[in-house]
Amino acid sequence: MDLWKFFDITHREHVVCNPMSVEKLNELIGLLRLSPGDRVLEIATGKGEFIIRLAEHYAIEGIGVDISPYFVSGAKEKHRQRIPDAKLSFIEMNGADYQPEERESFDLVACIGASWIYGGHRETLKALNAMAAAESWVVVGEPYWQQEPTAEYLETIGEKRSTYGTHHENVRVGQELDLKLVYTLVSNQDDWDRYEGLQWYSTEQWASEHPDDPDLKDVRKRVQENKENYLKWGRETFGWAIYVFQK
Repeated sequence: MDLWKFFDITHREHVVCNPMSVEKLNELIGLLRLSPGDRVLEIATGKGEFIIRLAEHYAIEGIGVDISPYFVSGAKEKHRQRIPDAKLSFIEMNGADYQPEERESFDLVACIGASWIYGGHRETLKALNAMAAAESWVVVGEPYWQQEPTAEYLETIGEKRSTYGTHHENVRVGQELDLKLVYTLVSNQDDWDRYEGLQWYSTEQWASEHPDDPDLKDVRKRVQENKENYLKWGRETFGWAIYVFQK
């Protein structure tokens, strides 16, 4: 089935499409201390919640890029409803293909939870760093290993140990690229359980509303597999953090 349809179904109830609470997202926004007119770029903006809240809080100008037609459409509608005068634009495309008119021109560049776009954490930081102005913010969200994953878990989810680092390794990658770590927001167990559980809930709600959808069986099968993997291994093994670097 269409991957973006799947994410639209499973993330219908999420405010943000990652394991971070709204309270911690607001904490991050308060710490960024942007100025009116500052330029923000968010790759993989999802529903656009982060960049829209930045516009509401700081009157920034911004560009949100996402490959999902469902999320981009929703972000545009949210923009119209909540802050129509804000200078925001949402572009539907692969974030890795986005090229700004001027390099090193943004006051904040973010990619929260989609480092696969660039091929991993290091390459994501390299790409964002190249678009960030001097002394600007570079913000990424990235999973990390809380403990060493078992071979069975890695085989089941089709990943390698090297795909992700530990929390310390994620920080060190940024430091090796001359980015200064100034803060981290780390998801706790409740944040993770909410993120995963809302996917199960959203799927069942959607299924009851669309019993004849041709993708119903595939959606339920994939969600059930993800649920089992999370409860059996991921809950104790996988962590999540937002890393706030300064260029």
